[in-house]
Amino acid sequence: MRRAVIAFTAFLGGLIFLLAGPAHAGPADCQGLRGTLKLQGQPVNGAKIAVTTESGQPVKEATSDAQGAWDVQVDKTGKYKVTLDVSSLPQNAEVRGGNNVRTPTVYEGNCSTVLFALQAKGAPGQPQQEEGGGESSFWTQAAQLAFEGLNLGLIIALAALGLSLIYGTTGLTNFAHGELVTLGALLAYAVNVGFGLHLIPAVVIAVIVAGGLGYAQDRLFWGQLRRRGTGTIAMMIISIGVALFMRYVFLILFGGESEPYAQYTAQPGIQVGPITAAPKNFAAMGIELAVLIVVGIALMRTRTGKAARAVADNPALAASSGINVDRVIRIIWTSGGAIAALAGIMLGLSQNIKYTMGQEILLLIFAGVTLGGLGTAFGALVGSLIVGMFIQLSTLWVPPELKSVGALAVLIIVLLVRPQGILGRRERIG
Repeated sequence: MRRAVIAFTAFLGGLIFLLAGPAHAGPADCQGLRGTLKLQGQPVNGAKIAVTTESGQPVKEATSDAQGAWDVQVDKTGKYKVTLDVSSLPQNAEVRGGNNVRTPTVYEGNCSTVLFALQAKGAPGQPQQEEGGGESSFWTQAAQLAFEGLNLGLIIALAALGLSLIYGTTGLTNFAHGELVTLGALLAYAVNVGFGLHLIPAVVIAVIVAGGLGYAQDRLFWGQLRRRGTGTIAMMIISIGVALFMRYVFLILFGGESEPYAQYTAQPGIQVGPITAAPKNFAAMGIELAVLIVVGIALMRTRTGKAARAVADNPALAASSGINVDRVIRIIWTSGGAIAALAGIMLGLSQNIKYTMGQEILLLIFAGVTLGGLGTAFGALVGSLIVGMFIQLSTLWVPPELKSVGALAVLIIVLLVRPQGILGRRERIG
């Protein structure tokens, strides 16, 4: 056990070294108001924000930049009035709920974040009844949400694939898998912004490093616990502790602010039929599909893939057949870490990077894996696509703030109706 603790400490030390370089200098001293305006995941540029005192005396005006961010520094603490000029928004945008005024309080040495939730006119839950165009507006919105759901589902599928393979070969329900997603995004940010390398080679480096760290996790930590005979329940609890530890290491090193990559942050949308999306979204979906197809073919056709499926079916029988089970598991951990890192990078492209991004998507990952069938690679893909589409399309009828509740509903329903999932196999217990 001492060796496992020393090895895990060395692993975390290497992780801190990678992330504590010039990647993120932390937010400067701030006393004022700030925010970010986004419409359907894309930054809103050129929106005007007026800040006045509570009594109405003008303080300063700001305009959102290419990342949708705006910032107003103030000399005095207290309550302020922030007004968003709705006439400066894109023609198809409006403030959800219609209230374009906020009254935040500024404290000494702190910046208060002001949130304006934007939505497309005639958005889900609040359909516009335009003469002769209500039905068309609904189907246009449904098509847009279906596209966004497919994009989200592919990202979830990348992350869920590694989680499902690790569970299938080791029996470990890894609650720290969300932190592997965050790790990939932060490593790419460190190389891209900290060291000034373009995002494309930064992605390649981050995926390779994350794969190596995945290998190191199993070689130096999880493998040691397995050899000691640690039960799966105990290892699951340990994974929760590892997730909490890594999350707050990320907070210390990266900070609590969300940050964009240096490239591909603000792209004008292109129209494809009823769908509007940035070019990076189409490119990201192509990459995600290609990776999922390659991994699927590798599992079906290669010797390592067949060995991984054999270990997942029966580790003891696989070992007696001459398969090196530990070697297969380490390959799975390496692949799972690299694929999770790629999922985090793609998620960081569609939204800004923050230290909780893996935690926020973890429920969706588990929902996708459970729906498709825990331990099955193709089940993770199918389940994740269904979850992504479901939670996005559900905003046609429910407020967007509640869309992730649908993932929890999927978990409950599947566990009640078909516990083994769509592609999972029914197993006899006892």
